Amino acid sequence: MVYKSLRIILLMAIVAITTLPVQAGHYQNFKVSTYIRAQDVARMEDEQFLKSTWETVSSQVDLDKIYIETHRDAFTVPEKTLTKVKKFFLSKGLEVGGGITYTRSEPTDFETYSYARENERQQVKQVAEFTAKHFDDFILDDFFFIDLKNDDEIAAKERSGKSWTEYRLRLMADAGRELVVNPAKAVNPKVKVIIKYPNWYDHFHGLGFNLEEEPIYFDGLWTGTETRDPASAQHLQNYLSYNVVRYFDNIAPGKNGGGWVDAGGINMSMDRYAEQLHLTILSKTPEIILWNYMQLAEVTITPGMRGRWQSAGGNSFRYDEMVKPFTKNGKTITPTTMARFAHVTLHETDKLIGKLGNPIGLVSYKPYHSSGEDFLQNYLGMIGLPMDMYPQWQDGRQQILLTEQAAKDPQIVEKIKGQLRKGGDVIITTGLLKAIREPLADICELYCGDLKAIINDFGWYGKSPREFIIPQVKYFTNDAWEVVSAGRPLTGGVSGYPILLRDTYSKGTLYVLTIPDDFGNLYDYPANALNVIRRTMSKDVGAYIEGPSKVALFPYDNKTLVVENFNDNPVTLRVVINAKVNSLRYLLTNKELKPAEVTINNHRYAPYKEGQTVFDVNLAAHSYIGLGY
Repeated sequence: MVYKSLRIILLMAIVAITTLPVQAGHYQNFKVSTYIRAQDVARMEDEQFLKSTWETVSSQVDLDKIYIETHRDAFTVPEKTLTKVKKFFLSKGLEVGGGITYTRSEPTDFETYSYARENERQQVKQVAEFTAKHFDDFILDDFFFIDLKNDDEIAAKERSGKSWTEYRLRLMADAGRELVVNPAKAVNPKVKVIIKYPNWYDHFHGLGFNLEEEPIYFDGLWTGTETRDPASAQHLQNYLSYNVVRYFDNIAPGKNGGGWVDAGGINMSMDRYAEQLHLTILSKTPEIILWNYMQLAEVTITPGMRGRWQSAGGNSFRYDEMVKPFTKNGKTITPTTMARFAHVTLHETDKLIGKLGNPIGLVSYKPYHSSGEDFLQNYLGMIGLPMDMYPQWQDGRQQILLTEQAAKDPQIVEKIKGQLRKGGDVIITTGLLKAIREPLADICELYCGDLKAIINDFGWYGKSPREFIIPQVKYFTNDAWEVVSAGRPLTGGVSGYPILLRDTYSKGTLYVLTIPDDFGNLYDYPANALNVIRRTMSKDVGAYIEGPSKVALFPYDNKTLVVENFNDNPVTLRVVINAKVNSLRYLLTNKELKPAEVTINNHRYAPYKEGQTVFDVNLAAHSYIGLGY
């Protein structure tokens, strides 16, 4: 009788397990998650609200995991509600993690906790302990920094004898360990505590985000990849959605858990939202969070999200297809929210991403806590230079790019010499030239001061559609040589200035790349001038593109690459492979593309040399292609 009862219990358990909804593992190459703010978690005490929002979201996007926030804006979710919501989502077959936002008032300029005040430190600690009690992993949303200069913080800073940046870096590095990680693990030894870093990485140190120390003791980090409207307050260029993941990967290899995109920019078009998701995944991140759950439930699809370029057809992100009714689990569903855009974009990207190797690019050295020419690498990515940013100097590369940030390293000139003596190239920007002019004179006597020039003519490389301002680089004739020049006008004019300057030292070559006062004017460089810059800086990449700006190249170490057009119009491009190959193949169709017929000439300034293969490709507006060779 006991044996029979045990059999019945076992059979019931098996039936229960097999009838649970299983929704994890919807994608082959990454995981897709979302995040619920604490205030919205509290609303889910209402059973109807909980079920109806889940029905809207789950019917339109496949999710693998959900992060349930316990605290935001000095509010902590009641434990009873938190337990109920967690149980609900577990019953839907989702993985469940936690989240914390350490803000006291987001509407008040994102007011954070004051870590110089003992009572507020204890509140931070208690929230970490509470969250660890309920979850085996949790993420700190963007705001684990300090933006306050109240009297207590001023007094603590003055006692430290440090600058605001130095004070905050030390304060927050200690707070993360003492108030969050250690207390959480004391409550739950299994817990993984993850810090999410926002998209404004070049300003982190000023508010206490410590990229040098925190990734060591936090169990993981996460990446804000929202670029939204590039013309908005942060001026974050599209390319950042890829580039910032790669930078954090290089800071803490193996610990960067994923990217994080919100609805910002969807007002520009569905394509702008889709591009952020797509670029995040191109970085080979293992997970992406769709911020946030209520945006997926409530940001409704409108005709204004259809970009005008969609009428031309051929787009990678197809609005008309995304908004059509579809069938899921035997039901016909009409898309209503942005969740459908995410679903289609991510499933389409999933088909490509497994064919790509590890990302590679032109190494750019950005020391920890460095400033200068902020976010410039994202603009360079948008003119077709694939970036690979590192916080440490990288040996063994044929080329290395140095912006003004590299001046933070007191040994930078000796490192430049070492690279050149090995026969490598060093590319410096005008910002760095200004910062290290005197020590750099031991290599090359150059000058870039406060003199400016207005330009629009690049000579035989073409003209810009508008005039803009650049710094003037001065050099000794016949000691250094202009590779690309510009003036107003240059052809038939009276003066010109270097855009790309070349000099030699030992066995290597030093280049100076002129950066306009407004970084956005890089997009106004004529295509032929950009082609020379790309060709010059492609040695470690193995390929480059020729064509207009706002087209990015994403190369990988298995001889694959992705080319993406961010322009509102279609573009004609050339893809140049620095090797002899018989064809390029489209990764998603295996269709072959044969080489273009070009003239080969081994002269220094000839466009194509022996050992290169050239291919012509066309790209629709806001579209991408994956290629292999």
